[in-house]
Amino acid sequence: MKKERILSGMRPSGKLHLGNYLGALSDWVKQQEKYECFFMIADWHALTDRTDTRQIHQDTQDMLIDWLAAGLSPQESTLFLQSQIPEHAELHLILSMITPVSWLERCPTYKEKLEIGQENNYGLLGYPVLQTADILMYKASKVPVGEDQLPHLELSREIARRFNYLYGNIFPEPEPLRYDAVKVLGLDGKKKMSKSYSNEIALSEEPRLIEKKVLGMFTDPRKIYLKDPGHPEECNVYSYHRIFGPSWGKDLDGIFQDCREGRLPCTRCKKDLAQVLIKALAPFRERRKELEANPSELEKILAEGKKAASEVARATSDEVRKAMHISSAQG
Repeated sequence: MKKERILSGMRPSGKLHLGNYLGALSDWVKQQEKYECFFMIADWHALTDRTDTRQIHQDTQDMLIDWLAAGLSPQESTLFLQSQIPEHAELHLILSMITPVSWLERCPTYKEKLEIGQENNYGLLGYPVLQTADILMYKASKVPVGEDQLPHLELSREIARRFNYLYGNIFPEPEPLRYDAVKVLGLDGKKKMSKSYSNEIALSEEPRLIEKKVLGMFTDPRKIYLKDPGHPEECNVYSYHRIFGPSWGKDLDGIFQDCREGRLPCTRCKKDLAQVLIKALAPFRERRKELEANPSELEKILAEGKKAASEVARATSDEVRKAMHISSAQG
């Protein structure tokens, strides 16, 4: 039985952190057995809020290395670079001709970006159209999404319906493949984990830096003195224990009670957490060092991904051109 196809991607932002892994990457690794997977390094998408492009190549390399270190396999999935498949830009152009501006202006992410002062350019407004082109290019039947990405996917479905109405039934309407992303706050306990907030722990973080960062984490604001009763349900350090502790045999109930009854100093709790994270991330660090030492292997993986993605993209492009009575790219 042929597997259903899924498509997802990330903008290249360099080395990935725990939030990236728990938010999407760990789910992608699981999906490889069940679906035909296309995973895209979305370097064109990175241009919507980035005019300094000097670091993009290195960021792309770092992201690919972390994908592989986390368990994405080029034998099971197609891993490719968006900008190496020019058909994405072509389909983006075609879809932009049939997408009402009002559909784009209601996009929640667009509104949020404007509220924080991002430049209101066409790339930002048309971001969902390029995203739609990415999905429809591979005729993905499902797209892995978290709750906050559902409006974008619904817009992709609307654009697919409009194209099919105008030119014939070419594209399947992609369904959401929901996953329960494990949400982890940044080390400050206030915002999501992000390099832009300097509150992250990278998957490849060295042990001494993990310990230093964890020791600087904010804890229960109401626990002032050493023996004061704590409130672990409000403590960001305990939230990390809940996520990572069980895999390493930590007694969460014991940590909870000791904190509540003032028997667990915050410093000791944080040192214990640091050791858990050091152990949990050891495989990432080791695998990353192996991959960094073999850049030719990375080039080979992207070349193979480009070949596989191009075959599908060219076939879709030819189908779209034929439906629209436009000469083929080879014609």
